[in-house]
Amino acid sequence: MRVKRLGLLAATALVLAGPALAAPKPSAAAVYRNPILPADYSDPDVIRVGDTYYLVASSFHFSPGVPILTSKDLVHWTIAGHVLPKLPFAPEYDLPGPVPTNDAGARTPRDLRTSGQRYAGGVWAPSIRHHDGKFYVYFATPYEGIFMSTATKVDGPWTEPVAVVAGPGLEDPCPFWDDDGQAYLVHGKVGAGPLVLHRMAPDGKSVLDEGKVIVEDAKALPVLEGPKLYKRNGWYYIFAPIGGVETGPQAVMRSRSIWGPYEHREVLVPGKSGLKGPHQGGWVETPSGQGWFIHFNSAGAYGRIVHLQPLVWKGDWPFIGEPIPGAGPDAHGGQPVATHALPDVGRRFPAVSPQTSDGFSTARLGPQWEWNHNPDDRRWSLTARPGFLRLTGGPAVNLVSARNTLTQSLQSRSAIITTRLDPKGLVEGQRAGLAMFGAGVGAIGVIRKDGRNRIVFSLRGVDTLGPALPAGVVDLRVAVADQAANYSYSRDGGRTFVDMGGGILPRFSWWKGARPALFSYGDPSQPKPGVADFDWVDVRSVAR
Repeated sequence: MRVKRLGLLAATALVLAGPALAAPKPSAAAVYRNPILPADYSDPDVIRVGDTYYLVASSFHFSPGVPILTSKDLVHWTIAGHVLPKLPFAPEYDLPGPVPTNDAGARTPRDLRTSGQRYAGGVWAPSIRHHDGKFYVYFATPYEGIFMSTATKVDGPWTEPVAVVAGPGLEDPCPFWDDDGQAYLVHGKVGAGPLVLHRMAPDGKSVLDEGKVIVEDAKALPVLEGPKLYKRNGWYYIFAPIGGVETGPQAVMRSRSIWGPYEHREVLVPGKSGLKGPHQGGWVETPSGQGWFIHFNSAGAYGRIVHLQPLVWKGDWPFIGEPIPGAGPDAHGGQPVATHALPDVGRRFPAVSPQTSDGFSTARLGPQWEWNHNPDDRRWSLTARPGFLRLTGGPAVNLVSARNTLTQSLQSRSAIITTRLDPKGLVEGQRAGLAMFGAGVGAIGVIRKDGRNRIVFSLRGVDTLGPALPAGVVDLRVAVADQAANYSYSRDGGRTFVDMGGGILPRFSWWKGARPALFSYGDPSQPKPGVADFDWVDVRSVAR
């Protein structure tokens, strides 16, 4: 069985699809196609150190927090790890109490901040910089403040997060070290308020003043957020999205003084591209001096996925994307490209993609995995049964309130996710399986009911029971395409699957898209928890 499983996973690695590359003609340059990361890496920021590019993104209530991806060509990325091993900011990140929503996504009126959870809290819009031989990552949590962490290597160890500005209501920080060594921090306020600038200590661990509002224009720059601060040719630039998550353009402000006043332009707009909100991200240059802008665009249940745009400078203003048909030569901004020549990074690199499948054959989880809130480390193991992930079912009334739900970003808009579950350790009232996680959960799994294990399909809080299972393992599968998912199971080693139904994916919720998840939770009235053993997870991207 172990050999068969490893063969399956090896085959999977061959079909995982990264960003598509057009077959180059003999006299034509190779191109990339957007999105470069069809995955929910929202609010991306990017830097280059030497010949390597580093990307960070929001992770919100998922733990570990702040994923870091690396690339050699700006198009193909792998996951290096995370900045935060846990979310240490408040007890609510441990998911200790009732959650004011059910698996159908219905919310009760209780205050989210006092209901024993931090859905939509956690890490918002991190920034990454490299200064004096160290990596610096800054991020905000909307209820606790602005924090920073450093490392000499991107794979860590990272320092414990330091509160740079304590208190609620702040978002989207970005540090900046000027030519004279003075450090600054710019950030917004929750609700997309004005941009505030502080002088900062040289080590980046504290601000030196109360901050000054440097940009505020609700009419010309509505819903101003996500600032990234740069300097070029004596100009200070703030790249920032406006207009809201789903439909806003990308603006750039500039000034000869870091304190302003700032003039602004819209430098990337939807145009005739079909994208409604191409914005929020970071500017980076290749060693040859090419400029590029990485940003997100909202994609419904898939979350906010990552695109790459060329950036050129005209009269000390950035022009991003391609010219809009009919806009004329004096247009200030471009529209997103669907395809473009690959970035000039000196040579071609192998096409890689973020990690997905896992055989659970090592003592550590792969970097693709993130728990929903902080896990209870007493209730999961990779060593209790070597070669398996064991989840011990904690008490919960539904999946949204259950601890130790293990998730990963969906890396393709069309994918087949399969896992093999050994349910023999379940106890009465416990269930385990494979879900698409979010508000409006869908799941296929096994429930222990009336002394027997049975297949159960759940969609938006409604269970459909399948047949009773004899002893042995069961393969569980979810097939995702076109903002929908279909759920099935197999009792013959994956040769044939029995359809149990499907529906639309969990909606974009808590600032995150739907994502595959392994879970197990039990009836709170049961005195002793049971266990669920997952043998492997196989993720296949499906070309469409």
